[in-house]
Amino acid sequence: MRKIVKVSGITLLVASLIGCSSNGQLATSGTGESQQPAPAQKSENKETLSSSPRSSSSALADYVMEKTSAPPANDMYFKDYGANTFVSTAKDRLSTFAADVDTGSYSIMRSFVQDGTLPPAEAVRVEEFINYFPAAYPAPTNQTFAVQVDGGPSPFQKGNQLVRVGIKGKEIAAEDRKPANLVFVIDVSGSMNRENRLELVKRSLNVLVDELQPTDSVGIIVYGSEGRVLLPPTSTENKNAILSAIAELQPEGSTNAEEGLMLGYKMAANSFKPGAINRVILCSDGVANVGETGAEGILRSIEDYARKDIYLSTFGFGMGNYNDVLMEQLANKGEGNYAYIDTFSEARRIFTESLTGTLQTIARDVKIQVEFDPKKVDSYRLIGYENRDVRDKDFRNDKTDAGEIGAGHSVTALYEVKLASPAKTDLGTVRIRYHNIVSQKVEEIAEPVQVQSALSPELTFLASVAEYAEILRDSPFSERSSLPDVLKLAESTATGEEQLEFVSLVRDSMSIIRN
Repeated sequence: MRKIVKVSGITLLVASLIGCSSNGQLATSGTGESQQPAPAQKSENKETLSSSPRSSSSALADYVMEKTSAPPANDMYFKDYGANTFVSTAKDRLSTFAADVDTGSYSIMRSFVQDGTLPPAEAVRVEEFINYFPAAYPAPTNQTFAVQVDGGPSPFQKGNQLVRVGIKGKEIAAEDRKPANLVFVIDVSGSMNRENRLELVKRSLNVLVDELQPTDSVGIIVYGSEGRVLLPPTSTENKNAILSAIAELQPEGSTNAEEGLMLGYKMAANSFKPGAINRVILCSDGVANVGETGAEGILRSIEDYARKDIYLSTFGFGMGNYNDVLMEQLANKGEGNYAYIDTFSEARRIFTESLTGTLQTIARDVKIQVEFDPKKVDSYRLIGYENRDVRDKDFRNDKTDAGEIGAGHSVTALYEVKLASPAKTDLGTVRIRYHNIVSQKVEEIAEPVQVQSALSPELTFLASVAEYAEILRDSPFSERSSLPDVLKLAESTATGEEQLEFVSLVRDSMSIIRN
């Protein structure tokens, strides 16, 4: 089933693709043809609402209706996962989902806005907006994770509480991380010649290679119409050979993503180093038109390799012809992370400031479960994480696939809560369950859920980010606020380069709607 979303004078073809989320659904991807998605498996008594059509009275609706005159562009693939609704605590006190450190949705939004248009509602995943901004949670000292829970009155809905569940992974110094056995799988098909996207790939990988240590190694697979080995596994002591191979990259042919990925995994398996980081890194626009163009076969193979401790991280490049669905779901199934690189600054942020966390996983199958007390909480709503839903009964099923977290990474989830009474006491318990990579044991920790009389400045800023995302995706819960409301809140709490950039993006979004 396909839906046409018209944005800024450009007609975007949005394919409803079958996603592979934490509950194991599979997704077909990108040749311009799509299939009807399988019904999502939701936790007991959990509901989502599809994003409602933009009402004719809203500024966003006016914006979309006005920008319809230009000829169609190439395909952009996104998936609408709906929006979580309020759940009665008396009927279901448990909320369970997989952790997520992906940030691709936020960077895609930024690229749209900086290009003078708003993203399609389907491109917005609220949790990836929230998690783009690393929270200042204290790092654990003698365990894998530290948990922080706080909250206070919602700035957007009088009478409701906003609750934050935050977890912080243990930090590992760059010099202490494990040796990395990396295989770059690089899309060099003709579509990568657009907008200089292959040139950005080359510059991004140069940054990554410069940060590697002498104990690391890099192999390179490229694929156009077919996959081939560009560089066998090479020690970074011979860094010039790696950088020279990257410099030689040139666009060629069609897009056989399946062959490229399988060659990459084969190289990683043949050069596998026990006790090291064994990771495939895919750089692509996610579009496949030769070989296995759907995701089912690719995802099954990736899952098999992930069980053998060969993980996959995906990094997206390019606009106008991009498959966000496939790139996200490949990383999900490959036990890795997904980010979208729209600028050299974003490449630097990922491959310099966050490299250790990007490469070294500290916990697999990280699940979060919040149990609300029905005597104190009337109802609750998890903001985002719609495609990370886990059945409540699978929280302690350690065969259930969930999220992966790297060293030093933080994860934030926000709940909107309606209290059953005005008491500001403990509202329940949050539990984190995960597979510890070091001990190879499953561990579980718990903390009480509490709210305070006021939100911290950091949580107030994250509330503005979440509300901005809700407005962009036309969530049914965004009607209570507006972009000026978001701007006012963000301006009052933003600090640092990334947060101040967000304020500018909100201002630009308001200007786009007016014009």
